[in-house]
Amino acid sequence: MKNDNIYYSVGALLYCPANKESIVRSIATEKLGKHYSLALCLEDTIGDDFVEEAEAILIKSLKKLFIQSQTKDFFMPKIFIRVRRCEQIKSIMTRLEDARQLVTGFIIPKFEPSTADEYIDAILEINRTYNINIYMMPILESQLMIDLRTRYDVLYAIKDKLTRIEPLVLNIRVGGNDLSKQFGFRRHSDESIHDIKPVSSIFSDIVTVFGLDYVISGPVWEYFNGANWDSGLRNEIKGDILCGFIGKTVIHPNQIEVVYNAYKVRLKDLQDANSILNWSTNTSSLVAGSQAKERMNEYKTHCVWAKKIKILAEIYGITKE
Repeated sequence: MKNDNIYYSVGALLYCPANKESIVRSIATEKLGKHYSLALCLEDTIGDDFVEEAEAILIKSLKKLFIQSQTKDFFMPKIFIRVRRCEQIKSIMTRLEDARQLVTGFIIPKFEPSTADEYIDAILEINRTYNINIYMMPILESQLMIDLRTRYDVLYAIKDKLTRIEPLVLNIRVGGNDLSKQFGFRRHSDESIHDIKPVSSIFSDIVTVFGLDYVISGPVWEYFNGANWDSGLRNEIKGDILCGFIGKTVIHPNQIEVVYNAYKVRLKDLQDANSILNWSTNTSSLVAGSQAKERMNEYKTHCVWAKKIKILAEIYGITKE
């Protein structure tokens, strides 16, 4: 598992079209709160004929935000740019000038073996050029993963290629909607993507392949209003956590606090985690009842879990529920 808090801290990643100029004011006035990261999207949210215009607006917005941050104190989210072409990475970083300091990383859509090397090379190049940590977050959403005859080959080929840039892979992200659309699936607000077996089986394989070495973020939730939207989101995140996901893509500010609060750590879990991590390994027994005397803690079995719980508590806080 990752042992640095930054990999677990993306949390609620709010998607925003890169040509939305009002985002600068929303950030500077803390209209969106303090519990989110931001993805400025140049891909699916932008029409094919408006990409250059969206790039120009993105550059202008981040420069304006950088200038404001020099004279005004406000919460600055982690900012990521979702590109549609590899060459955008170098171009955008060059044109941003000093404002490049605001960029945490780039989101790579439809990441697959045939395109992996050029994106990895681009990220490594900008890190060398500017001597700063710029991360990448590849999205696994290609229909190549649907075919059971080749799925494992595709997933392990991607993992092998990521090896040379592993410390700069902040999260692995999954494209729940892109995978669902291949089958014509769409869940309602009282349903969870984890109940869609053909899609959830792909998620399970992604976690199996990448989960020991990377933090993997949960799929987008479409609903932000109406019946069940918030209870449905909480229910899906419960499934996310149980299946090995940390963090979630969101598409509306209403969803931010729901995601943030869902990742708060139960007090009983933190107490058990502290007990496990403070265990003296010189004792004859490495198993004992929990502090609440409700379950059994085993040092060797639960040590990795305990480390994750400690990190999540530091980032998202604690709940007694």
